[in-house]
Amino acid sequence: MQQFLDWLLSAVQMVNGFLADYVLVILLIGVGLFYTIRTRFVQVRCFGEGLKNVFGKFNVNGKKEKGGMSSFQAFTTAVAAQVGTGNIVGASGAILTGGPGAIFWMWIIAFLGMSTIYSEAVLAQKTRLIDKDGNVQGGPVYYIKQAFKGKFGKFLAGFFAVASIIALGFIGAMVQSNSIAGAVNGATGVPTWIIGLVVAILAGIVFIGGVSRLASVTEKLVPVMALIYLVGGLIVIFARITFIPEAFALIFKYAFTPNAIIGGGVGAALKTAISQGAKRGLFSNEAGMGSTPHAHAQANVKSAHQQGTEAIVSVFIDTFVVLTLTAIVVIVTLYAGNGMLSTGVIPENINSSNLVATAVASIFGGSNVGLKIGAIFVAVCLFFFAFSTILSWNLFGKINFTYLFGKKATIVYMILAIAFTFLGSIFKSDLVWELTDFFNYLMVLPNALALICLSKVVVEEVKQHKKEKKSKEQFSE
Repeated sequence: MQQFLDWLLSAVQMVNGFLADYVLVILLIGVGLFYTIRTRFVQVRCFGEGLKNVFGKFNVNGKKEKGGMSSFQAFTTAVAAQVGTGNIVGASGAILTGGPGAIFWMWIIAFLGMSTIYSEAVLAQKTRLIDKDGNVQGGPVYYIKQAFKGKFGKFLAGFFAVASIIALGFIGAMVQSNSIAGAVNGATGVPTWIIGLVVAILAGIVFIGGVSRLASVTEKLVPVMALIYLVGGLIVIFARITFIPEAFALIFKYAFTPNAIIGGGVGAALKTAISQGAKRGLFSNEAGMGSTPHAHAQANVKSAHQQGTEAIVSVFIDTFVVLTLTAIVVIVTLYAGNGMLSTGVIPENINSSNLVATAVASIFGGSNVGLKIGAIFVAVCLFFFAFSTILSWNLFGKINFTYLFGKKATIVYMILAIAFTFLGSIFKSDLVWELTDFFNYLMVLPNALALICLSKVVVEEVKQHKKEKKSKEQFSE
């Protein structure tokens, strides 16, 4: 059995390497550039509007919707999906493999991805359906079928649905519970299977409550988890505040000369840095992957443009706030000021799972007490981040399962999702990560094709909003 698992890991790594180094980079950057140009930098022009839409009516006790979610609930559900292990473990892995410069490429992917996710949210709103019970059904499968008519469209939609069920509802849940179990076990010594069982039970309680319970949980959980992580991260940064300029300098320096920190030739090192930025950037902000449109489709809003602007803000918070905080914490403590990783030599006991804990411990002189504090901090944050992602991803997988097999079959999906959540806590993490990357990449392919084909719909939405805005301004005069 172990031989088979080792072979499977090697095979998946080989395929993922090709997809991440070439296909993924071209698609993510290409689609992002395409929409940035076609919408005339909607992520810049409408960013302020997005902030106003998100925080102008901030309320963690939103009313229960008859169908779907409130705009803020849809936003927090999307953020819950985005802010997960990718913001801690994923960012750490990108830095260890691609050097501090990988964060620069994550920023580039995210900036372009802000226009991509705007288009995803707009299309999800434009193509969503309301069933006879008043429930909202929406997501990439619906706009993929609009982009490609006939059997080919049905095939691509089905392909996306299968990939998303596996990537989000099953394997994705394993990644998140695996990270929770590993972090909590390292901090407390509690067996991973017990942690996995608790997480599975808590998740199951929310799963059973449906969309309304999920929305109620995420609108409260997301602000709390963000506050805890921001406060903890800022404490570490303030302790090393004099090294902040050097930390940013290292990010920009190694973005273009990563071979100076990770070794090898300039070309190979640069490819590694960019691919790590693209791969981990996708896993973090999910722009172009086709996951968060499921949440944005649920929003009861006046216009698709409104939800599109909120989607822009979700990527900004995920990457430019939370993920960047992780990066700066790691770099100011372990790379800047002749830190322990400044030479590029990675000790055997350092990995993506404990890098942030090691960074936190360093401000206590690397003492055992410091290591304990760091481990507990990461365990608490990972629990919030990963658990909220499990909840959102489960909904996204469920929507696609319902699309393929009907509403009556969802009980089967729920049982399997809970089982995978538990199994993730005891499974080998390397294989779990590689498998979730693989199915994430498969989701990108049909989603990106549909986004390109339906660009006219998105551009028309941008133009319509511009006309309405201009008309209001003239009327007010």
